[in-house]
Amino acid sequence: MKTAMHTLMCTLIPIYHGNAAAYRKSISMLHDASAQFKRVQSLKRKLEINAETCLDGGKSHPPLFSVAPMMDWTDNHYRTLARLISKHAWLYTEMVVAETIVHQKDNLDRFLAFSPDQHPIVLQIGGSNLENLAKAAELANLYSYDEINLNCGCPSGKVAGHGCFGARLMFNPKLVGHAMSAIAANSDVPVSVKCRIGVDDRDSYNELCDFIYTVSSQSPTNHFVIHARKALLSGLSPAENRKVPPLKYEYYFALVRDFPELRFTLNGGITCINQVDAAIRQGASGVMVGRAAYNNPWFTLGHVDVAIYGVPFHRCSRRQIIEQYQEYADSVIGKFGSNKPNVRQLVKPLLNLFHSEPGNSQWKRAADAALRHCKTVRSFLEETLPNLPDEVLDSTLVNSPCDHVRFADVDAILPPPYRSSGEKLAYEEGEGTRQGSLLSCL
Repeated sequence: MKTAMHTLMCTLIPIYHGNAAAYRKSISMLHDASAQFKRVQSLKRKLEINAETCLDGGKSHPPLFSVAPMMDWTDNHYRTLARLISKHAWLYTEMVVAETIVHQKDNLDRFLAFSPDQHPIVLQIGGSNLENLAKAAELANLYSYDEINLNCGCPSGKVAGHGCFGARLMFNPKLVGHAMSAIAANSDVPVSVKCRIGVDDRDSYNELCDFIYTVSSQSPTNHFVIHARKALLSGLSPAENRKVPPLKYEYYFALVRDFPELRFTLNGGITCINQVDAAIRQGASGVMVGRAAYNNPWFTLGHVDVAIYGVPFHRCSRRQIIEQYQEYADSVIGKFGSNKPNVRQLVKPLLNLFHSEPGNSQWKRAADAALRHCKTVRSFLEETLPNLPDEVLDSTLVNSPCDHVRFADVDAILPPPYRSSGEKLAYEEGEGTRQGSLLSCL
């Protein structure tokens, strides 16, 4: 359809006999008109998506804000705390390898079970074996996730360096398309891909678009989570891959422009709710936040419902949130065997709840000592909470402390519009014909 539209529009370009400058100007005007058309179409599609989601039995709000999948961090315990703070943020699981799901099919609760309160929730899986991905998706159906996401962005040597896995999958978009088709065919929910803007020296905008175009045209995938940094598979640690490669938000917003029929969630470098709001106002379909949502959950997640979804503050204090979390935590101690989970694992999500607050250092020192002997989360809290002032424990949310907005000038640096191989061929053939006509008249 995009190729046909482009070819049709090319036929409408006037041929300026003897005036090459005017001809080039007409080409530029066409590009501007095409970009404007795509932006309107993108906005229309976002409104349709939001309406569809809100009309779906009122199950959930659209995925304007989501918490990134983070290994060893976004486990069941963290997600329970996150849902107590925000009722509407979309939550992602840690990545679960497809082979783990398949080989642990008699012990799936340990890896896939979650409280119904955690909806909306997305399962992220990893792998490239089509048979195992299909089986994993089929087994995950039993747990009623809201979406299944394939990891095509992790740069870890333990992941990307082990066969075709994680970010390395971006080298083979056809395989990803087949993988997404296998997952979708065995799943009852939508599917999505989380990827980088590039890998190693395969980092041009057109190469990113080729990946998106191939995957979306060969599978039912219409949602991509875009980490706006490329991945370097050699020489950088996973932590350095989150900081060293430069952020290129212009690639993300160019995707929004060039693929109006798809939905893109922006990930990478977003640290506060004001930046989330700015990205959405700029045209982002949604924003995914990682470390900030874990390292400062109270201020990051606490403002999501009001600032992003426009619903009233829940007006809960941290003391009330902790009391609700403690009931959950003590109910699951040892659920999967001795010390699985244990008090230390259950307390871990709470340790950043008082980020930058008075008494935070004393609280963490007391927590370290208490974790050596406390057998329940209740006893841990009784021993450690007195180290925090009552005004910190009982205060409700105030305005987000972040004022920095990143996206005001991104339109000025967008890469040129993308053309798929078919569009390029039609354009080049049209250019050859027009240039021939132009030269014959000079």
